[in-house]
Amino acid sequence: MSDDRIDTALMIEAVRAGMAAIRAQTGSGIDYKSDRSPVTEADKAAERAIVAVIQGGGCTLPIVAEEAFSDGDIPAVGQRFLLVDPLDGTKSYIAGSPDYTVNVAVIEDGAPVFGCVGIPETGTIYHGGAGTPAMVERDGTATPLACRKAGTALDVVASRNHLDDATRDYIGRLDVAERKSIGSSLKFCLLAEAEADLYPRFGRTMQWDTAAGDAVLRAAGGLTITMDGAPLAYGRTHAPGEDVFGNPHFIALGDRALLDRPGIVPQPAGRQ
Repeated sequence: MSDDRIDTALMIEAVRAGMAAIRAQTGSGIDYKSDRSPVTEADKAAERAIVAVIQGGGCTLPIVAEEAFSDGDIPAVGQRFLLVDPLDGTKSYIAGSPDYTVNVAVIEDGAPVFGCVGIPETGTIYHGGAGTPAMVERDGTATPLACRKAGTALDVVASRNHLDDATRDYIGRLDVAERKSIGSSLKFCLLAEAEADLYPRFGRTMQWDTAAGDAVLRAAGGLTITMDGAPLAYGRTHAPGEDVFGNPHFIALGDRALLDRPGIVPQPAGRQ
């Protein structure tokens, strides 16, 4: 991949390889990381497959991948790098639920400029980015994605396994038509596919959890913001006490006009 061009086909190929690696697993082989989050052989196999495709395709950008990071491999990154979450929604995978995903994103100047999200259980793939239309490939058919205009009452999507009190309180203050619970980066994809309006997340997440879905959402017309209303940024700050590749609290929205609606961006504002 050249310095001025994103090889989107290579990124999609890498996601497909990760999906195939997960489907090839016959058992979960559950282990636990230092933070007590689960990891399986499927996570590791998918990461190996993704990295092999990316590097084999000539891409020399630094790769920040979840399992390598957990093992202490924290590469130096510049303006352009990749974020890889080989299996987002490991708890869903272990439980036999289909809402887990494979994620690859390209970051440039702090923004996700291309992302690809694959669903191993169905073969569905979402992709898009800056200058690249948001699309979903399902059953051999590629369909453009576009976020919808929000109504007075909102359809809100929230985490299935990580719904905390702060998020419940926030949702409770909104005019909600329906609340959907689903795992992994699929929450961003629901917004991009005009199936929901808002996704708040006030618990801890990592940049590889969000980057690919965020890129697809932005390409479909939506946005992900922090508590000060600024777009969610990616990369290193090198500030004292930095949560390395950790996200602040954020809200993903399909209709950018929601930024002007009272109560959407909590007050007082502040980066958390």
